[in-house]
Amino acid sequence: MLYSVIHITRHSYQSPVSQSLNELRLTPRSLPGQQVRETDLCIQPEPATLDRRKDYFGNDVTTVAILETHNRFEIKASSVVELQSPSPESVPSSTWEEVRDRIALHSDDECLEALEFVYDSPFVSSDPELAEFARPTFTPGRPLIDALKELSHRIHGEFRYRPKSTSIHMPLLEVLRNRQGVCQDFAHVMIGALRSLRLAARYTSGYLRSSPGSQGAEASHAWVSAFVPGSGWLSFDPTNDVMPSDGHVTLAWGRDYGDVTPVSGIAVGGGTHSVEVEVSVQPIGTT
Repeated sequence: MLYSVIHITRHSYQSPVSQSLNELRLTPRSLPGQQVRETDLCIQPEPATLDRRKDYFGNDVTTVAILETHNRFEIKASSVVELQSPSPESVPSSTWEEVRDRIALHSDDECLEALEFVYDSPFVSSDPELAEFARPTFTPGRPLIDALKELSHRIHGEFRYRPKSTSIHMPLLEVLRNRQGVCQDFAHVMIGALRSLRLAARYTSGYLRSSPGSQGAEASHAWVSAFVPGSGWLSFDPTNDVMPSDGHVTLAWGRDYGDVTPVSGIAVGGGTHSVEVEVSVQPIGTT
């Protein structure tokens, strides 16, 4: 399936901004099952400089400097992405305790690379409350894949999806206790629960094709990837209770939202400002 993905971000400032510097993570990744056919950035005002690089996690980053005075800053990212349905494959039946121990011992290169996603990150810290939340699902001797599916299912069923009910600065334990939030919160809760059991989990940002009953398709979306030795990273979308396949476009991944923020930066002047975001994911044919 081919998708046209458009992501527009508009910043409106109360007073003029003399200059600004921004990092953009708006280019989808190329990976097995996902190929980026086209990608383009349209930025107003026109940047004085524009640099591209890969960050530590391999995400595409564009750094732009606006050196002229402006009251508005708009970025339109357009991409054409080809997604393929994953081929069925057998998943190792290792128990979650066996996987935890293999990662801790970094028994091979894969486990060593996954180890860094066991540790705390700025927005997701392990905690006894998160471990207690996960405990009924991660019973002794249970296969990891079964526990991961149930944990995602539980978050979907026990948490209420409420747009604008939280912010990135809300403590994770408060989200856990309130049982409500958005896709970003649900992903952080699942990652925190897994890390509290010493399992490796990372945060994935991207886009979701809109369909009846789907949640989070109107903006950037977020889901979780958990490390399973022998299968690599398997993805789970607790907001929609699915394993992402050919309806999820992967943009970037990291330890938490802070590593993959679509647009971040600093501005000189401006005072208070507002931000508007529009996202469109439309199928445009099959390959």
